[in-house]
Amino acid sequence: MAEKQKSFGERYRVKPGKPFDLSKEDPRAANGFADKEAAKAGTAADAEAIDALQDRLYAEGKRSLLVVLQGIDCSGKDGTVRAVFNHCGPLGVKVQPFKAPTVDELAQDYLWRVHKVCPAKGFIGIFNRSHYEDVLVVKVKKYASEEVIARRYGEINAFEKLLSDNGTKILKFMLNISKEEQAERLRERIELPEKRWKFNPADLEDRALWTDYMKAYQEALTRCSTEDAPWYVIPADRNWVRNAAISRIVRETLEEMNPKYPVPKDWDPAKIKVV
Repeated sequence: MAEKQKSFGERYRVKPGKPFDLSKEDPRAANGFADKEAAKAGTAADAEAIDALQDRLYAEGKRSLLVVLQGIDCSGKDGTVRAVFNHCGPLGVKVQPFKAPTVDELAQDYLWRVHKVCPAKGFIGIFNRSHYEDVLVVKVKKYASEEVIARRYGEINAFEKLLSDNGTKILKFMLNISKEEQAERLRERIELPEKRWKFNPADLEDRALWTDYMKAYQEALTRCSTEDAPWYVIPADRNWVRNAAISRIVRETLEEMNPKYPVPKDWDPAKIKVV
């Protein structure tokens, strides 16, 4: 019997239960996308296919797709949304950003604000940052104890399994940018007037904690890449590689889900006439 062909995403996937070293992942790797123009054309074709598949997913109304975009400042989360999902109409697609929790959110458990914005059946939900802030920023800045953080990895895995068991397919992308590339993008935000609105001086404070953040990512990727909700580490120094890889994985996943347009149950299209 012929061996089952590996999916495209396998080259980026953090294997559940296997040793993983983030420092060995090259942020500038091309991974088969050596031609920039061909990669951009592929992203555009994938985005159109995602739009058609999303239409079927929405019409079917039985399952959903959650796409998590997680990365340090300037890694390209907004750019990924534009490149991969801009072809999709607003019906059936929702982008949810996560910022510092509000007073009301802090009065609840840390997953409360996440669960209530997970995609409904028929929808693609895109998280720009996510519940992983609670084992990344919270860990690095010591907003919670090590004991609490250690417990959260298991809680997050259980939460994601709950979503998966109830019809939500989960894709988690870590946008892996180098410290050198981040510096270039931060300088651009300072120098270009049209990009200054994106700059926050606090970003420099986080940059000073780069090593701590990479350790926190290493831990989260290793402990929270599961069969139900795998992590994919995407080279993000070159936007066109990042977009091409993510669009291909999203398209591949939706094709595997293979949503179907519903068939009318109580009427026959052949017998309906509009006059």
